[in-house]
Amino acid sequence: MPRATRDGVSIYYERDGAENGDPVVFLQGLGYGRWMWRWQREAVADEYQVIAPDNRGTGRSDAGLPPLVPRLPRLLRAPILSKLAGYSIEGLAADLEAVLDDAGLYDVHLVGASMGGMIAQQYALDYSRTKTLTLCCTSHGGPDAVPVPEETQEHIFDVPDGANERETIRHRMRPAFTERFTNRNPHLMDRIIEWRLEQDADEPAREAQAAAVLGFDVSDRLERLRVPTLVMHGTDDRVVPAANGELLAERLPDARLELVEGGSHCFFIEAAERVNGALLEFLEERG
Repeated sequence: MPRATRDGVSIYYERDGAENGDPVVFLQGLGYGRWMWRWQREAVADEYQVIAPDNRGTGRSDAGLPPLVPRLPRLLRAPILSKLAGYSIEGLAADLEAVLDDAGLYDVHLVGASMGGMIAQQYALDYSRTKTLTLCCTSHGGPDAVPVPEETQEHIFDVPDGANERETIRHRMRPAFTERFTNRNPHLMDRIIEWRLEQDADEPAREAQAAAVLGFDVSDRLERLRVPTLVMHGTDDRVVPAANGELLAERLPDARLELVEGGSHCFFIEAAERVNGALLEFLEERG
């Protein structure tokens, strides 16, 4: 179980796939565990080495929060994490640098979704190991970005009255999937809930990651991101609206935009076969 350490915080990562293949690094969204990339990891593993870190506060990585803060009631804790003690995307990118340094890897292909796409952008700007970027359902941040709709924000942080842990997870992730997919795949949705219970961030770490997302803005630095970039976005994304993917593709010097018609925030799960094909084609062409 490889681990890297930064500022006394232990960051867990998995390393598998083709031992001598080019490294592909998968970066998770806000609160999500390694499970979210299982379809893409399997797709690339025959040809590429796979690196999958747990973001700080997620899965087997330490949270690194001030010791008393996680014990506070949510009404007291959330403002502290939002304004004073939360994470930053710069810090999460520094965690990734510690992981890649520990693994001895250079010229990596970064694949990030949502918050993971923000980490990928920040990392490519701040460090020198990035060969290509694949940015899914993400944003460059800042005032020009299209915000998460208010209704969705309320939904994904809501705790329904009387709901147990599984019911809360099911409720919160509804905006991330299409109703059609959810209704047609009840057994898979049940499995995803179990994976989330096992691997996702707890509430304090999730709030700390949310603070990082809110503070992210590289909109004025995108012209410096000259690595080949694949931008993918679902047109029906109810979490990070698709206009954000279009903005990214317009502003990045070497970007290709692929819109998944009718795709949700988690289009890489719902349309895994299409996404896997586009990712492998991009890696082969631009890698």
